[in-house]
Amino acid sequence: MKKGLTVGLLALCAVATVGAQTQRAGHQAPVKSDVWRSDSLQEVVVTGTGTQHLLKDAPVQTEVITARMLRNYGGKSLQDILAGLTASFGFNEDDMGSQMQLNGLGNDYILVLIDGKRIHGDVGGQNDLSLIDPHNIEKIEIVKGASSALYGSDAIAGVINIITRRHDEGLLLENTTRGGSYGDLRQHNGLGFAIGRVKSYTNFQLQHSDGWQNTATEDPAQTEFLIEDSRNMTVNRHTNWQVSERLTYEPAKGLELYAEGSTYWKRIYRPSGKYAAVDVKTYDMEYRNQSLAAGGRWLHGLTAGNGDAITLDVNWDRHAYYYYFTAVTLTDGYDPQGKFTPYYPYFPDDEELQSDQQRTMAHLKGVFSLPADNRLSGGLEWRYDYLKAPMRVAGGKASDHTEALYLQDEWRCPINGGNAAVSLTGGLRLNHNGQFGFRLTPKLSAMLSLGDAVRLRATWSQGFKTPTPKEQHYRYVRYMNATYLYLGNEDLKPQTSNYFALSGEYNWQGLNLTVTGYLNKVSDMITLVTIPNTQAPAEYIVTYDPIKTRQYQNLETAKTRGIDVSLRWRIGHEWLLGGSYSYLDTDARKYDTTHERLVDVTIDGTAHHKGSCFATWSHDFSKAYHAGVGIYGRMSSKRYYQINGDGKGYQIWRISTNHELPLSKKWLLRLEAGIDNIFNYVDRTPHGLHLGTTSPGRTVYGTLTLRFAQGKKLKFTNNKFNSKSNDNEQD
Repeated sequence: MKKGLTVGLLALCAVATVGAQTQRAGHQAPVKSDVWRSDSLQEVVVTGTGTQHLLKDAPVQTEVITARMLRNYGGKSLQDILAGLTASFGFNEDDMGSQMQLNGLGNDYILVLIDGKRIHGDVGGQNDLSLIDPHNIEKIEIVKGASSALYGSDAIAGVINIITRRHDEGLLLENTTRGGSYGDLRQHNGLGFAIGRVKSYTNFQLQHSDGWQNTATEDPAQTEFLIEDSRNMTVNRHTNWQVSERLTYEPAKGLELYAEGSTYWKRIYRPSGKYAAVDVKTYDMEYRNQSLAAGGRWLHGLTAGNGDAITLDVNWDRHAYYYYFTAVTLTDGYDPQGKFTPYYPYFPDDEELQSDQQRTMAHLKGVFSLPADNRLSGGLEWRYDYLKAPMRVAGGKASDHTEALYLQDEWRCPINGGNAAVSLTGGLRLNHNGQFGFRLTPKLSAMLSLGDAVRLRATWSQGFKTPTPKEQHYRYVRYMNATYLYLGNEDLKPQTSNYFALSGEYNWQGLNLTVTGYLNKVSDMITLVTIPNTQAPAEYIVTYDPIKTRQYQNLETAKTRGIDVSLRWRIGHEWLLGGSYSYLDTDARKYDTTHERLVDVTIDGTAHHKGSCFATWSHDFSKAYHAGVGIYGRMSSKRYYQINGDGKGYQIWRISTNHELPLSKKWLLRLEAGIDNIFNYVDRTPHGLHLGTTSPGRTVYGTLTLRFAQGKKLKFTNNKFNSKSNDNEQD
């Protein structure tokens, strides 16, 4: 694995050297100084403080995946994009979701936002990232570490903010169709229009895959007995679609009102085999999501440095999960009169609700500029969570509610005649939970900028996360390579954390280098822990006879610590090179009630080393043709797990190309094609054990986009063919 990482980094360095030598050999004339800036220093970011800053002035370290990086990469999903373009993330996709991990902490601790608002998926579980249409993303902002003072619960590991594209054309029609190996089909359609002060954008996306099987080998009881012809798939065949609408109205300058909603459906098709204890499936899995939101914002002179803003958002979200039966099945269920019946018969096309998770939120926020380079922001939040799960929760339902008040102050002081500056940001959140009472969570960030070349940032922040209704009350049985019993725990305590980070950033002639060291100390961390069957409810043991029982429990302590390195180098107008490396180490200790002692346990999914690198080239051959090509690599060392084996280390390489041809002043044609996993690496670990990667091996893809925009002249998407240029994007 070390050899693989070394080869990847050497390859990146070699490409950079060749690009630099080519530029010097051409004796090019000097270009404007802003071209030599870092690829994205002029981006406006909002996630770290909830207020607008140029990236170079953001007091909280923020990583940006820019619009140009997204276009060149051509990722099929958000998971694909994050895994390929930054080293801090790990994924272990299965039927229940993406199982994302950031710097040692899993899905439960990562807050995912779309335009600053939370997405809603499996609360306390795995968010389905296919809810996010990759073709409608403008850029992605990533803030690592505890952000609970600003965002509340779920933000202990970090925040991912998906910034969607804004559409202000008079009339916009767009279609993107992507096809690839294993029946992969991705469809995006958009319809936008602006009439006076009213704007509308309707988005449709469809995703389908036939799935794949990396191995037919299975070890049901983790013994020497193996099944060699299992029908279980590495990734099952699945289809999902989503329709969303956003309507905005501007009754006056600086005032915008909006209403939006979406509906989402997903079906996971599971093949049935001949081994009753392993791969006989009698139902598929189906998901239905709905969301509604409304609100408004008032802006007064708001820029990256001053102005006032007031926003109000109210939203309702639902995530429902069903069994969709494909064969006659006798199982616990409810008859038509709602009476619980053991061994109730379900027939093909019948459904059984497993969980219905609903969330209602209201958020009022204000941002105000004060004298002496001071900016004050604050807000009020209310949240209500409701869980209905007749088959999985005692009593059939559970709920929780939270109220919060937060304040934040930002202050910037120029020094040394304005050639340097000190920025301080302090925040405090008062959280009240219906079960666990009041809690204060503070944060403090500081930045010292020494001209445009050097910036030093330091952050201390606390995190706070209450147990979810699912973690407290859920009980279910999982049949995979064996029978596992999973239990909630009503005695769980809230989790708290202290996050410390120190980073340095250096910029010189298009080169941006950032090094960050961090320590995240989590107290009472909640995770699934294997417990003796004797500690489980007797009726479950008698009924299901599980090989293992796992329960949500508070660990005594947990620490994640590491170093993240990010490099981007803009060479002239055509070359963009980059890479990232993440070193991670974790410690967790739990009190073993059986042996009455503290024992060391592994935080599932930990990999000590991860890396990514890329080199992209683009060129405008004329006003009628633009082309780009990119080479990407991602690597990971072994991933460690408490049960079911460790995931193998791997490295995967990818090449992508893109071509743009304006057909007229209003029509644009874009073609993309590429090969993923060029060297055809496949993890053949027996099914049911942990994989380093679920990649099926070498795959190919092609994408066709046709776009019509009336009201603005189309320009290149690298700021030469696009219906809307972005003056802030410098990459």
